[in-house]
Amino acid sequence: MPHPSISLPTVCIGDVAVALPMQVVANAGLIDELPKNQRILLARHVGVKQRYIADARQTAVDLGEAACRKLFAVHPQLLELIDTLIFCTQSADYILPPNSCILHGRLGLKSSVTAFDLPHACSAYIYAIHIARALVAAGSAKHVLVVTADTYSKFIHPHDRSTRLVFGDGAAATWLRSSLSHGVQDVMCGTAGEHFEMFWIPAGGTRQPLSDAMREDEPHDSFGSTRSAANIHMRGHEIFSFVKNRIPEHVNDLLARNQVSVDDIDWFVFHQASSVVLDALTTSLDIAPAKVLRHLETIGNTVSASIPMTLRAAFDERRIQPDHLVLLCGFGAGLSWGSALVRW
Repeated sequence: MPHPSISLPTVCIGDVAVALPMQVVANAGLIDELPKNQRILLARHVGVKQRYIADARQTAVDLGEAACRKLFAVHPQLLELIDTLIFCTQSADYILPPNSCILHGRLGLKSSVTAFDLPHACSAYIYAIHIARALVAAGSAKHVLVVTADTYSKFIHPHDRSTRLVFGDGAAATWLRSSLSHGVQDVMCGTAGEHFEMFWIPAGGTRQPLSDAMREDEPHDSFGSTRSAANIHMRGHEIFSFVKNRIPEHVNDLLARNQVSVDDIDWFVFHQASSVVLDALTTSLDIAPAKVLRHLETIGNTVSASIPMTLRAAFDERRIQPDHLVLLCGFGAGLSWGSALVRW
């Protein structure tokens, strides 16, 4: 079906660059530590063979800077063109200032650049696109740099079996530019804040300041995982049920609003949460599996960077072509979610 006409400027994805840490951690040895009855099941559900992990001194800003410099090496004009910088992360270098300001200084961007952080984890990329599109439509921006970078490994207890096999560190830098002919056709976002404790770090903020006692290990849970209040707590089964029930309805609402069907979409790029999540969404939405892009096996769940990293891999493989209609969908902490319909 023909896509809706665009009356106001929107944004298109000009390019994406990716940066990964040097250290590679294979999951095979970690899975071998599990009880025998859990090994095969968990390996299949997670779908991750290896992850890239930041070293003790490497931060989200470091990785974000590396991704930006790769992008600028290909598009040197961006140093002068960028008017807005959005840094999507839950891995702040400091309590203050925001990562965006630190990166602004490192890159030597103009003083007229608007810079701010967006702490929405796995849905942040879609939220950033939503904001960038609105800024461009309002005439407040033309070239937006979206940096998605997280180092979740620093928040994961080494004996937490529910998270350590899934998450990897990394960054992506995306150039969003003003467009009148193609690009983002529509965006929808949502929030279920009443479920925020499904995925959170209890201690470390002003409500529960971090103390030595907070760092003490908690007893093993039913899965055999250990963590403290300073680590990520993930109620995986509940999040899976929420995603399986909420996201297909959300995607269908976006498609219906734009008078297109699942069959009209050339590619689906979901947040790379885990293999079992991608399988569930593919089945629930009745999508041909070949249309669902996957980039999970060799990098893991890279949080805010997972969607742009998957796009970069698709560009390299020449999968996404001009006039393709692509649906991007992110979901995670908050709980929050969002989808964007993009015409290439």
